[in-house]
Amino acid sequence: MSSKTGKPLKRRRNTLPLHVIAVIVGAFMVAPVVYALLGGFKTNSELSGNPFGLPSTWVTENYTDVLGSASFWRQMWNSTFIAISTTVLTVALSALAAFVFARFAFRGRELFFTLFTAGLMFPFAVAILPIFVLLRAFGLLDNPLGVILTQAAFGLPLTIIILRGFFRSIPGEIEEAATIDGCSPFGFLWRILLPMARPAIATVSVLAIVGSWNNFMLPLVVFSDESSWTLPLGIQQFQGQYASDTARILAYLILAMVPALAFYAIAERHLVGGLTAGATKG
Repeated sequence: MSSKTGKPLKRRRNTLPLHVIAVIVGAFMVAPVVYALLGGFKTNSELSGNPFGLPSTWVTENYTDVLGSASFWRQMWNSTFIAISTTVLTVALSALAAFVFARFAFRGRELFFTLFTAGLMFPFAVAILPIFVLLRAFGLLDNPLGVILTQAAFGLPLTIIILRGFFRSIPGEIEEAATIDGCSPFGFLWRILLPMARPAIATVSVLAIVGSWNNFMLPLVVFSDESSWTLPLGIQQFQGQYASDTARILAYLILAMVPALAFYAIAERHLVGGLTAGATKG
């Protein structure tokens, strides 16, 4: 065997354990989704007798009944509005802060940056009581702004870290050339940095949207009016209402997951690149 043939073979043998682990982890992640998807097409009796097999008769009523429910679409709208608003606010504020921390030198810069990143050390659940008191004092209970502002505040630390790393990786010569051409600092951010930072912006947008979409505790604390509920709250209410109808609950879960999974699938190719952007330059 030649050395040229032996090297690729050896490389494949070295990466085989990693591939096996990836397949096993992927199977553990996909199996519950496939189980719920197929379970939504079964009757409850078939789900009990044949939980893992294909449906003998595909029951589409479980999905069509959910899609025909006005409350489902209202909760879908509430979740979409809150997720998009949270993402826009988080990315906009984080981009401005990351730009300052990355491209400006001033006394106390690292101290302020450390204060921002310290927010990663405080779990959301620990702060839920003071958040509730604060939102009540500002009259933001039963108001989407109560969820949007809070989620944006907790999303700032990680978003600033990712965007700052990318902004710092941009060569200073580009900024100098833009300044010579009469570009202001904000113009440099808007016209040059942000277009170049699309992978990083896509990454933080995915994280913000999926995090907001799956958030259960904060909407539970903020919203008492059923018309303001998001999908996670709707799932809990639906599960309580149809406790014995497991197949319909599974259909509801799948339909609630579709928008977030679709957005993630579209933006997935930017995710890894955005997370590693700026990792090699400081």
